[in-house]
Amino acid sequence: MRNIPLGVYVNADSPIHRMPALWKFFLLIVFIIGTAIVVRTPLWALACVVAVLAATAVAHIPPRTAWDQWWPVLPLLLFLGAFQSWQRGLPFAATTVLVLLASVMAATLLTLTTRLEALMDAVEKALGPFARFGLPVESITLAISLTIRLIPLMLSTVMEVLDARKARGAGFSVVAFGTPVIIRSIRRARNIGDALLARGAGD
Repeated sequence: MRNIPLGVYVNADSPIHRMPALWKFFLLIVFIIGTAIVVRTPLWALACVVAVLAATAVAHIPPRTAWDQWWPVLPLLLFLGAFQSWQRGLPFAATTVLVLLASVMAATLLTLTTRLEALMDAVEKALGPFARFGLPVESITLAISLTIRLIPLMLSTVMEVLDARKARGAGFSVVAFGTPVIIRSIRRARNIGDALLARGAGD
C-alpha cells in the first residue's frame, strides 16, 4: 500500500503535520489555482516544484515514500508535455507540465501529512455554511471519504490480480484480467453498501 497513491499517511512531528487540516486544504486550493493563473514561464514553474520539494523535506517525508506517490502520474505528464510541445512549443509545454507536477506533489503532501479523518472534518467544516441552503454536507463528506479510501483499494486489487496472473505464468488478457477485478469491486461495493445501510446512512 505504500506504493499506491493516497494509500499511506506518514506519522511525523513537523510544522506541516501540526498545521490544522482546514488550513492545509485551503492553502492547497490557493496554490493550485494561483500557480495555474500566475505562472507563465518554465523558471517560475520549476520554482513551484522546488518549493513543494522543500515543504516535503520540512514535513520529514522519506524520499522513497514521496517518489512512490509521484511517479504514477509522470507518464501522463510526459505524454501531455510532448503533445503541448508539438502544439504550442517547448516553453509552454514545460511550464504546463511543471505546474501540474507541482500541484500533484502538493496534493500528495496533503494526504501524506493529514489523517483521513482530519481531512474529512476539514471538508465538512468548509461546506458547513452551505448546509443552510440545503446542501447535503454529510452525504458529500461521506462520498469524498469513500472515494479517497476506495482509490488505493482499487489499485491494490488491480496489482493483486496482475501478480496472481504473473505467478501462474498466464499471458495478458483483457477479459481474464478485467473479470476478477470487476467481481472483487462489485463485492466490495455491496459490502460497503450493506454496512452503510446497517448504520442508517442516507436516512
